[in-house]
Amino acid sequence: MLAWATATWTSSCISFGPDSLPTEPPPLVAMEEPAAFHAEPDDEAARLALPAGSFSGVVLGEARASLDALLAEPEGLLVKAVVENSPADRAGLAEGDLIVAVERDGATSELVWPSEWRELELETPAGTVLALTLDRAGVEQRAELTLVPRVHPAGREAAPRLREELRVGVVVRAATEVEARALGLGPGGGAVVVGLTRESPWRALGVRYGDLIRGVDGAPIGHPEALLDAIRSAPDDAKLALELVRAGETLSLEAPLSRREHELHRVAVPILFDFERVRGESTTSVLLGLLRWRSTDAAWDVRILWLVRFGGGDADRLEEVDA
Repeated sequence: MLAWATATWTSSCISFGPDSLPTEPPPLVAMEEPAAFHAEPDDEAARLALPAGSFSGVVLGEARASLDALLAEPEGLLVKAVVENSPADRAGLAEGDLIVAVERDGATSELVWPSEWRELELETPAGTVLALTLDRAGVEQRAELTLVPRVHPAGREAAPRLREELRVGVVVRAATEVEARALGLGPGGGAVVVGLTRESPWRALGVRYGDLIRGVDGAPIGHPEALLDAIRSAPDDAKLALELVRAGETLSLEAPLSRREHELHRVAVPILFDFERVRGESTTSVLLGLLRWRSTDAAWDVRILWLVRFGGGDADRLEEVDA
């Protein structure tokens, strides 16, 4: 008897002992991503017909690499590759350089997103000299790059798809080159809404699938990540000023933010009682499972004395009603 009690108590302590806690919130179960928005628009023919602009011969990416850096404002553009015998090659640019700023016609601009460089290539005539400020291994350097005519259109890049599930509940993708350039953004800029959770504050505001968000708080969106940065960094109870385009019409919205709901997950009294709710399923156990009740929105199950079980739930038909 003593051995049984000891084993029971040990089992109870193990069962009701502290569990590891999740470090990330669960996915939003009410997120909706319509199939019509899973793929990018088929606008390749229209893209190839656009003016090709100028050519620099440098392939750029984000400078942020670590997780901490991803949560901070980008600083400069990372040179990922330099095309051989290109203007960038002649200017002395090298893989790993950071382009911090560019001066054109006496005006200096700090670069944040690769789309800003592509916009510069498209808008600046061939023959223009760009004065670049570089960061090479922590040492500031200068370089001059002369743009030349682009012979062939740049290659098409897949539009990244990003999720925000803490304050808005939205899925966005980068605009295609055709979509972005129609709104005065560089290829890779803009954020197209392709998913919303049912309880999203933006859905209640009237944001729709397919809306193209061009700016937030007065700044153009050079990459969908810029929108997520604005959402993450906004104070509690703040609203974001969104500029979006829908069917050619520009709309301005003051978009509220929300936050995750909190709910009770576990109540436990060793041996006597245990209640747990995980991913829509609730389980209540009394006296080490002598009586156990489980339920979801669709079904329930009761177990008595560890052996006797019965349950029920939704049927595969609707109730009949009088017409």
